Amino acid sequence: MTETSNPLQSASAKRRVINRDKLEADIVVQAVRVFAERGYEGASVATIAENAGLSKQNLMYYFPTKQALYQRVLDDVLGEWLERMAKLADPEQEPREVLRAYVQAKLRFSREQPLASRVYALEVISGAPLYGSQIRKRVVPLLRKDIEVFERWASEGKIAPVNVTHLLFAIWAMTQSYADFSTQMALVLNHKQLTRKDWDDAEKMIIDMVLAAVGL
Repeated sequence: MTETSNPLQSASAKRRVINRDKLEADIVVQAVRVFAERGYEGASVATIAENAGLSKQNLMYYFPTKQALYQRVLDDVLGEWLERMAKLADPEQEPREVLRAYVQAKLRFSREQPLASRVYALEVISGAPLYGSQIRKRVVPLLRKDIEVFERWASEGKIAPVNVTHLLFAIWAMTQSYADFSTQMALVLNHKQLTRKDWDDAEKMIIDMVLAAVGL
């Protein structure tokens, strides 16, 4: 005899999944803050749990180790970046609009998620001891696709020949610095924090520089 599904049980299971996802997201938000402020070595699971309003044991049900939680934070950051890199590798789009959108997206990430950007930067600055293999595994294939697209654009006369790897390095450095060094920038500009106009000015300058680099 075939069992029929119970709508009440299905709804309850769906609520549990939603609640779990929300709780994990809340934990990650607090983890980002603590890792950004204290680095991996200085951060503690107990502090993250306290900030999330949980016991340490409860948090470790979702993330069994500090490294597992750290990996989740970095996975989320890298996932955001790779999604934008994947859009670069679209030969059907016009170079000017692709590059403009990429710079805008990278700056938007720095503006909206500066702490997450800082966690990633701290990992890389320290030599990527815990995440280097993931960076190689996930970034390099997309970088190669981007290079192929840029080379095709150059062969079609759409852009000037350019060292794509170093162009992207420059874009990453310029956009991420507005997350990692925003305090210094605000001090120099005599602002409490970067204003919307500062971000708009930065966007225009970086886009102009990048487009000039490829002859647009």
